[in-house]
Amino acid sequence: MRITFLGGAETVTGSKFLVETATTRVLVDCGLFQGYKWLRRRNRQPLPLDIKALDAVLLTHAHLDHSGYIPVLYKQGFRGPVFTHFASVELCSILLADSGHLQEEEARYLSRHKLSKHEKPEPLYDQNDAEAAMALFQPVAFEQPRNVGDIRFYFQPVGHILGAACIIMEADGKRVGFSGDVGRQNDIFMNPPRPLPELDALLLESTYGNRRHEVEDPFAELAEVINTTISKGGPVLIPSFAVGRAQVLQYMLSRLIQEQRIPKLPVYLDSPMAIDVSEIYWNYPQQHKLSRHDCAQMGSSTLYTRSVDASKALADQLYPHIIIAGSGMATGGRILHHFKRLLGDPKTTVIFAGYQAGGTRGAKMMAGAETVKIHGEWIPVKARIEMLDGLSAHGDYAEIEQWLSQSALVPGTAIHLIHGEPEASETFRDYLRQKTRFAVEVASYQSIIRI
Repeated sequence: MRITFLGGAETVTGSKFLVETATTRVLVDCGLFQGYKWLRRRNRQPLPLDIKALDAVLLTHAHLDHSGYIPVLYKQGFRGPVFTHFASVELCSILLADSGHLQEEEARYLSRHKLSKHEKPEPLYDQNDAEAAMALFQPVAFEQPRNVGDIRFYFQPVGHILGAACIIMEADGKRVGFSGDVGRQNDIFMNPPRPLPELDALLLESTYGNRRHEVEDPFAELAEVINTTISKGGPVLIPSFAVGRAQVLQYMLSRLIQEQRIPKLPVYLDSPMAIDVSEIYWNYPQQHKLSRHDCAQMGSSTLYTRSVDASKALADQLYPHIIIAGSGMATGGRILHHFKRLLGDPKTTVIFAGYQAGGTRGAKMMAGAETVKIHGEWIPVKARIEMLDGLSAHGDYAEIEQWLSQSALVPGTAIHLIHGEPEASETFRDYLRQKTRFAVEVASYQSIIRI
């Protein structure tokens, strides 16, 4: 078995791993590169593989850094199956279409304002491409074995978000695991990752390979930030990922209001996509910890703004309120319009509730940027900027090591660290070498291993 690291190596985005046997070729994950411009340029470069010879795509979960390149494959002629969990199919139907729509909007904006070096800037793919690509998806239940050529595989739950899976693959007498994104042991919302079986090799994420989630009570931290902001008469803006994070935030705010730890103030979910995703979450109660009562309470505590006019009307709010809007790293979406209005007001608080990849607006604001560029305009950042780190859906280095210790892995198992910034991966390698008896290495972009 030969594995080529075509993405998700030396970076937290663009996950793509080509697996080849003598007769079969599959791509594990097919994600977009995000963040730095030099990384995003890779999305325009042709993949170093024969797409017509690709037998299938196996998808760990729906986040765009794992799934967002599938419509590009479709545009280039790929018509093989995309295997993933039932919930991931539903989520991808929303996420990919939205990604295509946003790319169309950006291309039109660049063309209209002549901000591109190309006379007619084109999206990587459009909404029609994304919707057409969904015909390739074939849902698979957890623990249900499937075959593609001489490769046998199954998905097992790994927490993180709805439908997220570790892929266990067998071929050439070897068994390899692809972790995807690993959830937390004591997540507020999701169930913990299921322990791994014995493996010959594991491709393991290292997003938080150099950090711990130190917040013991994220509810208390969120309440403190909100109450401080309200006392000044300001609004709270929360950039949020539509999948997972928006649902957790709704739940937390609902509980804080119900327990009277924050005042009963308007909470707006200004994201049609996040609203649709929330409905999908309620259809898979076995994958998360919320009861039907919790789900109903969340719905009654949140005001949904689907239309553009309803979103624009939020500008008329004069009293303290909370707006949750996409995107989670402030790379696009409705949050940018709220930023343009409110970032220059010192009474405003912005709460980032998840990992901010290098080069994104979120990362720049967390690093103390005094201005950020939005829609071609430099906006002063005078708002209070906070990070609610305890909400991360990724296990930190200690939690992932705990997951490995719960698993049936034997000493000497080969671990290849993926999906991490270089410093995080290097730190995690050293940590695992000290704490375990596994053979740990850091994967490099476009490198090849044989198992």
